[in-house]
Amino acid sequence: MRTSFGVNDMTIHRIVEQETGIRPALEFLAGLTADVLEENRSWLEPSALEPGTRNLSFCFQSYVVRTPHHTVLIDSCIGNDKVRPKRPAWHLKSDGDYLRALAAAGVSVADIDFVLCTHLHADHVGWNTRLDNGRWVPTFPNARYLLSAKEYAYWAAQHAASPIECITDSVLPIIEAKRADLVTSAHALDDHVRLMPTPGHTVDHFAVCLGRGGDAAVMTGDLIHSPLQARYPQLGARVDLDPVQSAATRRSFLERYCDTRTLCCTAHFPSPSAGRIERWGDGFRWQPATD
Repeated sequence: MRTSFGVNDMTIHRIVEQETGIRPALEFLAGLTADVLEENRSWLEPSALEPGTRNLSFCFQSYVVRTPHHTVLIDSCIGNDKVRPKRPAWHLKSDGDYLRALAAAGVSVADIDFVLCTHLHADHVGWNTRLDNGRWVPTFPNARYLLSAKEYAYWAAQHAASPIECITDSVLPIIEAKRADLVTSAHALDDHVRLMPTPGHTVDHFAVCLGRGGDAAVMTGDLIHSPLQARYPQLGARVDLDPVQSAATRRSFLERYCDTRTLCCTAHFPSPSAGRIERWGDGFRWQPATD
């Protein structure tokens, strides 16, 4: 399983927490029909579609990017000791997989300078915090956590109306510890790291563009979940907040990076998870990175 990529003067490490996730394709992707799924089975299997089933295969991961300036973590995955009763594979998880993956990449929690959360869903903020003597404390003690101000305001209001577990244990403790920087979704961290608004999946989801003088790599977050959505950008995840906006964002993103050398690093595609975008009829093809 490939976990590292050299891109210009940067190194990108995949930090895989779980690679056994499955989602029923016809339930997860709105508008997908059984006929269309079967038409695409030959190229989706065995990595993106569980063989002999209608289940999409998902990976859950973060990325660590070493630039000439900083060590940046993009999304913090699922986390340990989190109450997630609707997700048995995440509920009160207590394994060492994530921290071992960090160590295998030569990274300690103290090395992270910035944590960038593309959005505030549970599987993208979980390792923001860890449990310490009954308290949630920042996992990355030296990091600033960059959150979209608009995204945070939306979830804070939702949480005030009806408590949300991941906001309680993985977001508010970062705010209370004064480790958060609330920014726009077009914020530039430096000459190597820039945010790009990609709304639809959530109210102010952002992608992360990497590289001096151009986008040598980009982190998609959840603007796309499966290679099937590259082939058919109109297929949205049922968890998208705004399906129409999500579809428009996805097509615009794929058009932007189609037939370029930009390495697209996805949150949930199966290994190797990073690849490049090519045109395929009215849609696009995601080609796993081989170089």
